[in-house]
Amino acid sequence: MQLVLNRIRQGQRAPLLPRATLALLPFLATGCLSHTHSVLKTRRPDLVLNATLDQLLKQVDDRNDAIQSMTASVNIATSTGGSLQGQVKESVAFGGYIILGKPDQIRVILKVPLLGSQALDMVSDGKNFKMRIYPKNCAIVGSDQLPNISQKGLYSLRPAVILDSMLIRGLEPNQVVSETQDIRVVENPKKRKDFIEEPDYDLEFLSQPKGQVARTLHVIHVSRINLLPYQQDIYDAEGKVVTQAFYSGYQKFGDIDFPSKIEIKRPLDELGLTIAISKATFNQKLDADEFKLDLPDTLGRITNMDDPASATIKDPCAANAPQSPH
Repeated sequence: MQLVLNRIRQGQRAPLLPRATLALLPFLATGCLSHTHSVLKTRRPDLVLNATLDQLLKQVDDRNDAIQSMTASVNIATSTGGSLQGQVKESVAFGGYIILGKPDQIRVILKVPLLGSQALDMVSDGKNFKMRIYPKNCAIVGSDQLPNISQKGLYSLRPAVILDSMLIRGLEPNQVVSETQDIRVVENPKKRKDFIEEPDYDLEFLSQPKGQVARTLHVIHVSRINLLPYQQDIYDAEGKVVTQAFYSGYQKFGDIDFPSKIEIKRPLDELGLTIAISKATFNQKLDADEFKLDLPDTLGRITNMDDPASATIKDPCAANAPQSPH
């Protein structure tokens, strides 16, 4: 059509068009031959906050520095499976406690639902962990970081994963950072079918470049509605996302803004962990034995999860599980 008009303006003779095409020209010009379909209706937020990269980094550091210790009453539920398995298996929620101590100490105590008896007690000093499983009268030990990538199942969920998800670390001296912006669509929790296009800041933390290549370490997604993190992605050495943590339900626990719900996903392992926090106390002085767990000689079995043979054992408390040399 434009070519025809140009030729007319230049005094050239326009080519003859088929009658059927000429008959369609008025419809094409007016848009009568169009189709309308429904899409998700969204709206812009009422308020959007701005911050510079330096301000965002300072806020991440300030939130992390403000927490030296934490004792929280929690409910924890796990899930296994996904698209590769064709199903997802979710556990009931176990009540209990999570205790954190800087820099890398963590203790998790869980109770049996309804009965209230001890189900699990796990302690880590940031290097090694011990976990006693009371109903099976056994324990597992191992490194805080998973050394055997072939290990599958819930027992591959090491304490460092929980700690790194709960306490978001900022920029370290050997890292560089970049900032981008994006938009996510969220539903208004106070009004059904009210979808908001929420802009965010994405802070990507990278290793020091080797030549022209820098490796992504983790990414923090910060909402521009409240300038609080709503997601963190943690990468492995091959550039794959190994952990995703989602933060919601921020509440004031004393003077600390902290999410009341943390959902941890391990996409490569098809594992999930949901932590719901009902009560939290920060920066209390912790006793010296808070992160001490003695394993009695009466235990039926202690399995070393760093043993390559344990990667093939679905239940480390089973009779044929490899015995720890400890």
